[in-house]
Amino acid sequence: MLLEFEGETGSEKRPVLVVLHQERSSPGRVGQMLVEMGYPLDIRRPVIGDRLPNTLSQHSGAVIFGGPMSANDPDAYIKQEIDWINIPLSENKPFLGICLGAQMLVRHLGGKVEAEQHGRTEIGWYPIRPTKHGRLLMHWPEMVYHFHREGFDLPRGCKLLAEGDVYPNQAYRYGENAWGVQFHAELTRAMMQRWVVHGAHRFTLPNAQQGREHLEGRMIFDAPLKAWLQDFLRLVFERA
Repeated sequence: MLLEFEGETGSEKRPVLVVLHQERSSPGRVGQMLVEMGYPLDIRRPVIGDRLPNTLSQHSGAVIFGGPMSANDPDAYIKQEIDWINIPLSENKPFLGICLGAQMLVRHLGGKVEAEQHGRTEIGWYPIRPTKHGRLLMHWPEMVYHFHREGFDLPRGCKLLAEGDVYPNQAYRYGENAWGVQFHAELTRAMMQRWVVHGAHRFTLPNAQQGREHLEGRMIFDAPLKAWLQDFLRLVFERA
């Protein structure tokens, strides 16, 4: 079992479980901000054999991040992660799913994950709009960064917090402590540059933006997105 703590917090807060899907993946700004909030990080990568805990009694909550795979893939670790989400839900622990993680929560709740009917993607910067529920919680950015080819429906019991044009369900809440977002607020500049290089083959997909638009958009839209992320993480982990 991999137990990796990042950052010296000087805090007695219990760690946040961080689930990543590639050997070199990083929790980016989400990880940085959680450490700044006083939470150590327990980083695990089931894709390379790390086991997930049978309880979150020793954790403050959990975050499942994105990845190039699909929540519909038949791989054993995908199904195991989807089933494992029952632990934070049943133990009433804060849970955040980002992109693939949000789709896994939808699958766990009985919803569907699938591509848009015309095959359009969201790869680059696209607008979102908060719903009434979302506006009551916090202020939202107008533009967010995406890198996905599938979206999800909204299972019974979920409240839609933000919507988009191509993929209508962009952020949601299930119960009091479970949250999912389709977009990526966690990317540092270095992470975005890596994604633009290694994901360039996807820029020919329908509705995808070119690499220069990703980097130019960051200069315009990233500051409000980063500010939103700080407020959102406090909402998820400190007001739950």
